[in-house]
Order: sequence, then structure tokens, then C-alpha cells
Amino acid sequence: MDYEKIQQLSGKLFFTVEDAARVFSLNRESARVLCSRYRKRGIIVRLKNNFYVTEAAWSRYGREDLFRIANFLQVPSYVSFLTALACYGISTQVPRGYYESASLKRSGEFAEGGTVFAFRKVKREYYFGFVKRDGFFIATPEKALLDSLYLNSRGRYPLDTSALDASKIDRQKIKEMMNVYPLNTRREAERICAI
Repeated sequence: MDYEKIQQLSGKLFFTVEDAARVFSLNRESARVLCSRYRKRGIIVRLKNNFYVTEAAWSRYGREDLFRIANFLQVPSYVSFLTALACYGISTQVPRGYYESASLKRSGEFAEGGTVFAFRKVKREYYFGFVKRDGFFIATPEKALLDSLYLNSRGRYPLDTSALDASKIDRQKIKEMMNVYPLNTRREAERICAI
């Protein structure tokens, strides 16, 4: 095993078979086999097809690194729901190792090593209200709340509203954003934010 070459792969947020082929001077098929072997030996972590992280890098990643990875696992997407609400200090209701994002593609999960990346599909008309921060896309506090309330009102998302600190929500911003949502979502936002 060539530790120096593995260190080159550790320098990236994630790598692909093509990256491994270049670093190890292999053809694509040989690099794919190498990745499979290294995965079985616990040297690398496979997050999804052709999406790898070295175990050394994975063990030192913080929350923001995992937010960046979430954005790459499903494109387009942005971190939202309770994950974003907890990031902003609005909710305490987030399980450790669970990262939620809104996406235009299908809902689904990627799980590896006790970490789960969950993606929830939102309609195109609700795909707005996010910003790029430190290299990842994340919902604004108001949008994360609306995303959560909308899916909760449809019975597709558990949300304990008593665990929310609505004082950190900008009432004017949420009023402007919520107009595109159904009446039951707007009413719940009004109740929680005392609008």
C-alpha cells in the first residue's frame, strides 16, 4: 500500500475512481478494483457510487465538511430542515450524525459509518431561500423553518415545534417567503412566529 498516494487523496474533500487512477497511475478498471479493496480493508469510505473519502479524512471531518459533502451527494441540493435549524441555534431536535437537505431530485438517504445524509424532494416552486456559506449551500433560518413546516403539514416529516426558538426567526423575511406555501403551512408559521 502506498501511503503517500493515499495522503494525496486525503487532501481532497472526496475523490472518484478517476482521481485514484490518476494518483496511482492505473487505468480506470484497475483503480475501481483498488478502491473496492481499500474499502473492504477500511482504508476508504464509499458514500455512493464513485464517491469516496479516505478513512483518515472522514474521521476528522466537521459539520461544515459534511454539509459540503451533502451538497455533492445530490446536485442540486441545500442543507435544510432540522439540520439547518440546529445549525442556527433555532432547534435542539437533531440527532447526531444525521444531515438533511432539500433537493429537486427524489428523496433518499446515503448512510456510511454511522452518518446519514437524507434528501427530501421539494417542488420546484419551493426551491429557493438558500445561501452559499463557507463552500456549501444552506437554507436561511426562515426557509429551513418553512421547509420543515411544509413537509410536517403533509405528514411527511416529524417536527416538534415546542423545541423551536422562534425568536431567532426574522418575522418580516418569513412573511415574504411563506406566501407561496399552502394555507396550513402559512398558519403554522404564523402561530410559531407570533405573526
